[in-house]
Amino acid sequence: MNPAAPSPPQSPLLEAELLTDDAFDLMALAHACRQSPDWVRLHVETGVLQIDSSGPEWRFSSQSFVRARRIAHLEATFDADPQLAALTVDLIEEVGHLRRQLLHGQSLPGDVQN
Repeated sequence: MNPAAPSPPQSPLLEAELLTDDAFDLMALAHACRQSPDWVRLHVETGVLQIDSSGPEWRFSSQSFVRARRIAHLEATFDADPQLAALTVDLIEEVGHLRRQLLHGQSLPGDVQN
């Protein structure tokens, strides 16, 4: 008898939802980041997170959500100061931007054109 070949490892199914630019209010962003609304307020007041609308209710874009999740993760994992976590996220975002430019064959800032 031949033993059955091992089945390939199963990847967890990821479910995603395309979000609009102002997809989160204060409570939704706090919940999605697993943080308190006070955490979000503090990070807005210190300039670490930006509000993406000028109406009476705070609204946050999906990009703000990604940024907030990264900041929360860095703060929790490395006991990082919010400003240091924000600077780290700025650098992560800049590296991503530069990589996309390289992928699309665009010149990078400071490149000398021949």
